[in-house]
Amino acid sequence: MTFVSCTYPTHAAAILDLFNDAIIHSTALYDYQPRPPESMVEWFRKKETSGFPVIGAEDEGGRLAGFATYGTFRMYEGYRFTVEHSIYVHKDFRGRGLGLTLMRRLIETAERQQLHTLVGVIDASNRASVALHEKLGFTHAGTLKEAGFKFDRWLDVSFYQLVLGAAG
Repeated sequence: MTFVSCTYPTHAAAILDLFNDAIIHSTALYDYQPRPPESMVEWFRKKETSGFPVIGAEDEGGRLAGFATYGTFRMYEGYRFTVEHSIYVHKDFRGRGLGLTLMRRLIETAERQQLHTLVGVIDASNRASVALHEKLGFTHAGTLKEAGFKFDRWLDVSFYQLVLGAAG
C-alpha cells in the first residue's frame, strides 16, 4: 500500500463510493440516502480550509483501499483541540490490518498538529470498530442509548476517546 494525502480530483469519487456503501449497507453512517457527487466539493473544501487531513491508502494500481480523516468535534472554540475522526476501508481490503495502519497514521498527524483528543463515534454494535479503537488505546467514554434510528431499529452510539499529550 501507498499512503497519500487525498485530493478532490484524484479521490472524491472513490471516497464518495465508500460513504455511499456505508450508508446503504451499514450503520457506520446514520444517513439514509446516498450522497450526490457534488457533496464532495464542500466536504473537501472544509477539510482543506480547516487543515484536517484525509489520509488515503492506495493499492499498487492506484485504487483507493481506504481513508482516514478527522473534523470538528463541536463548533465552540473551547473544543478546538478535540476532533472526531472517521475511517473507511473498502470491502475488498478489510481484514488486512489497513484500518489499524490508517488510524496509526491519523494519530501521528493529530499529534503533529498538537491536538489533544481524538473522538470516535461508533455504532455500539460495530464490534470490529470497537476492537480496533481499544487496540489503539482508546477508552470507552460513554454510550447514548437509542440515539440513532436506521434500518427500522434504534441504535446505540458509543463514544471512544484517545487523549494525546499535546495542546493547551
